[in-house]
Amino acid sequence: MTLLENTESLAAFCQDTKGEPYIAVDTEFIRDKTYYSQLCLVQIATENQAVAIDTLAPGMNLSPLYALMADTGMLKVFHAARQDVEIFFHLSGRIPAPLFDTQVAAMVCGFGDSVGFEPIVAKLVGAHIDKSQRFTDWSRRPLRRKQIDYALADVIHLRPVYEKIAARLHESEREGWLEEEMAVITDPGSYEVDLRESWRRLKFRNAKPRFLAILQELAAWREEEARSRNVPRNHVLRDDVLVELASLAPQTEQELDHGRGFPRKQAGTSLGRAVLAAVARGKTRNPEDCPQPPVKLHLSPGLKPVVELLKVLLKTKSEVHGVAQKLIANSTDLEMIAADEQADVPALHGWRRELFGDDALALKRGELALTAVKNQVKLVRPS
Repeated sequence: MTLLENTESLAAFCQDTKGEPYIAVDTEFIRDKTYYSQLCLVQIATENQAVAIDTLAPGMNLSPLYALMADTGMLKVFHAARQDVEIFFHLSGRIPAPLFDTQVAAMVCGFGDSVGFEPIVAKLVGAHIDKSQRFTDWSRRPLRRKQIDYALADVIHLRPVYEKIAARLHESEREGWLEEEMAVITDPGSYEVDLRESWRRLKFRNAKPRFLAILQELAAWREEEARSRNVPRNHVLRDDVLVELASLAPQTEQELDHGRGFPRKQAGTSLGRAVLAAVARGKTRNPEDCPQPPVKLHLSPGLKPVVELLKVLLKTKSEVHGVAQKLIANSTDLEMIAADEQADVPALHGWRRELFGDDALALKRGELALTAVKNQVKLVRPS
């Protein structure tokens, strides 16, 4: 087990991995003070060695690592890959591929929704993972031996976990199911933030188009400001302050300074001027260009019991086929299916439709019934 602290040793390791069918990868990072995650450590396990790469070492050039991640002839195995992939995409502009996510694969194999790494290791490998270092500040140097061992343990165990889950996928002929999910995780669009859509992450009740136009401008400005300064969004302005500003729509420094949440004596600064400019852009937007409020599905009273029946069907299908419910459909999907048989939801496409969607529609049409037999839910098709 080795700590790589310079570009030469990193390049040599990456060269040594040539010909490996797959590598297990994990990262340690912090994000509490930055917009982008700060990559602090990368752990990689091959068949014969496990290394930790000190990404913060002076003079370290990570180009060999990025090339390794982009090597299409070698599978990269992660657990809960999204944040790791986002980091590599931001730093190198490329997605690690091909990719295998053991968390998603475990959901396909019936281990439950978003199952953690520890229970998978315990069940498949029979090992216990020491989590005593989970709250480590990975940006501090020097790293202690205990920290490095802790970081490497995940990728060391990740290899046998991958091999056992991959075997289960093959036996159940569900490899294609996983490929669909990996296509989403390896899509660059999954990690590109649209400034004009950032307002949708906020919580608000006002649905007036003009309010939404101002909120959209404020949220887009904040997103760009946080990104350019590499600070968390709330370090620029908090969510609740943005919503309040969109509601008050201040036009002058005096009006801005009287807002409850806006920082005192900041109305005349560059921050205040930027906020007023964003508000002005929203106020002068053409009515037809104002955002429309998010569509909320309102179920008629008669459809609510249908949704409950669909939930029972989903749980039954999940248990019978050994697939996590969350991977098949969520509550919104079920509501949309109850309201519209042509709903464009994942549950009505591909393997999900075969597993659940067709029966969900049959249940809704009265072509399928649910009953309890010997403490188990059974599907009955009326003659």
